[in-house]
Amino acid sequence: MTLLSELQYFGSINYYRALIDGTYLKFDLYNSYRKMSFRNRCLIAGANGIIELSVPLLNGRNQRVPFSEVKIDNRQKWQTMQWRSIVSSYRRSPWFEFYEHKLEPIFSTRYETLAELNMAVWKWSLDCLRLDLAYGFEEVNGEEKDVRDLWLPRNYASPREGFPEIRYRQVFEERLGFLPNLSVMDLIFCAGPSASQLLGIKPA
Repeated sequence: MTLLSELQYFGSINYYRALIDGTYLKFDLYNSYRKMSFRNRCLIAGANGIIELSVPLLNGRNQRVPFSEVKIDNRQKWQTMQWRSIVSSYRRSPWFEFYEHKLEPIFSTRYETLAELNMAVWKWSLDCLRLDLAYGFEEVNGEEKDVRDLWLPRNYASPREGFPEIRYRQVFEERLGFLPNLSVMDLIFCAGPSASQLLGIKPA
């Protein structure tokens, strides 16, 4: 089954659960950019609660251009600030040091477009999760199962049939309680190699 999806920035846990159900994944790069989505933002757990990491965009969030043409505003030091937030949030997690060396280059490399950045993030996540999933960027032909924007910043924590909550030990769980459906980074840093099993990824 071919799935049609947006290309998220460190997508949520349920985003990955939805994508692994397909035999082929087609990323939508050609339709207009959608604001208030996880295309340019993600959610992680900080010591005082949820932290939203947002990639600044040239021409703002209301632009009506294809996703492939959305440009990052690199005049801001967003990569430095986000990396500091990630290190501060996860340096005490069991597996951060194991994955850190492959993640840090994403925050020290200059990307011109959001699609380019998100593709680097996607490849990092495939490596961490040991996920072998065929994907491409062809034009939409209407035969795909559309799973775009199943989760948005306004409803990411809402229960959904077919997606029971995945529980694992989070860094600040004793203080904050369990926070569901955060960025897949949270699952990877807290669960390590077990993240694949929790997502339902079958061993290659």
